[in-house]
Amino acid sequence: MNFKMIRYTIGFILIFEALFMCIPALTALIYSERAIWSWLICITLCLITGKLLALKKPQNTTLYAKEGYLIVALSWIVLSLFGAFPFIISGAIPSFIDALFETVSGFTTTGSSILSDVESLPRSMLMWRSFSHWVGGMGVLVFIIAFLPLSGGNNMHLMKAESTGPSVNKIVPRVKKTALILYTIYFSFTIVEFILLLFGGLDAFEAINIAFATAGTGGFAIHNNSLGDYSSYLQIVITVFMLLFSINFGSYFLLFTGKIKESFNCEVRCFLLIFITAVSCISINIYNMYGNLGEAIRNSAFTVSSIISTTGFSTVDFDKWPEFSQTIVVLVMFTGSCAGSTAGGIKISRILILIKGISKELLSMIHPNQIKKITIDKKTIEHETVRSVNVYIVCYLLIFTASIIIVSFEDYDLITNFTAVASNLNNVGPGLAKVGPTCNFGFLSVPTKLVLIFDMLAGRLELYPMLILFNRHTWKK
Repeated sequence: MNFKMIRYTIGFILIFEALFMCIPALTALIYSERAIWSWLICITLCLITGKLLALKKPQNTTLYAKEGYLIVALSWIVLSLFGAFPFIISGAIPSFIDALFETVSGFTTTGSSILSDVESLPRSMLMWRSFSHWVGGMGVLVFIIAFLPLSGGNNMHLMKAESTGPSVNKIVPRVKKTALILYTIYFSFTIVEFILLLFGGLDAFEAINIAFATAGTGGFAIHNNSLGDYSSYLQIVITVFMLLFSINFGSYFLLFTGKIKESFNCEVRCFLLIFITAVSCISINIYNMYGNLGEAIRNSAFTVSSIISTTGFSTVDFDKWPEFSQTIVVLVMFTGSCAGSTAGGIKISRILILIKGISKELLSMIHPNQIKKITIDKKTIEHETVRSVNVYIVCYLLIFTASIIIVSFEDYDLITNFTAVASNLNNVGPGLAKVGPTCNFGFLSVPTKLVLIFDMLAGRLELYPMLILFNRHTWKK
């Protein structure tokens, strides 16, 4: 285990976090907020700690898969711990656990909040919540890979450990260039949405907050009723961009390079089919509630887009919808979106591999001597990938079950407990009942919040980095 390299990399993470904090610090300066001192203190703290950790570059810079997973897990924990300090120092969120919950929810792009009145927060704190979504959306380590002084396969180990989906491929030969291309697309989409939101009448501050939260598929809004007061134009723009950020960014690269057929792959087609089917079913089911088909379609499209992309914005209280519509909302909460996007959930690609694997096993029972391979887009899926997906699903179910059992000691109703865990493990945000779109998570006990904090981190990092922390073999030299 290369502990020196782990220390060195985490040091760089803290230095970059200090740079990230300059955005809300500038916001505090523009709006003449007293919170500026909180930001200056936290920026200094991150810089000093980061510089001390990264002061001396190790002679051995080699990283293997184990170090990659460990660096990713520890980096996100450290990032969240230091990211919570501005809330505590400023007094915006005095409780350490609550501040940590809000920060983890931000970086993991979950969007669950312990706040009942977000409008009372200083603008710089609102900016930090939204910007943390943008930073965590594509991945913190993916962002700094272009600048981190590593070479060879080291970067790929970090990228695989942090990126979403059953497998990670370089879209160009060099990993650093891959990271740069991904963030170029990410940044460009964010700017386009920001401009369209300005056209819709939002001021620059609100537009950039919503653009950050949409891009990271996070869902932190700056109003207590989320986006309920937004115009139809704004809701449509945000609906479209929630879907756009739910698609594999590698598909956009293929599209922009003229490979249209390859970009519109099986996963993308299935994702859009699920979206259209869910919207159609819910629209029919809630039509009588609104008495207008157009409004029913707009509300269902926004909600399904928000949940399947695991963003978590809301324009209506879908907790009051019929049971059939609520069931669909919970189901798409689990499916999530495409691998290689900023969204959470199990991912469409894993579900496809799982379904094809079941089909293969059934066929093997009928024709034992027949050899059948699992293929997607006419490409054979390696046995290692299939095995990894199966193990992932088992780990997912075990964590989900254990979390529900622990949370059930709160003695709240099953729907509250179930959807609280589901929304946080899938990085969605709102659930149903007491954690519905008009509620928050502030009433939960400290042990339950700690369980949900773990779930948010595990869900965003695809389980394995967090689980590896608890394996005794990880810490052996």
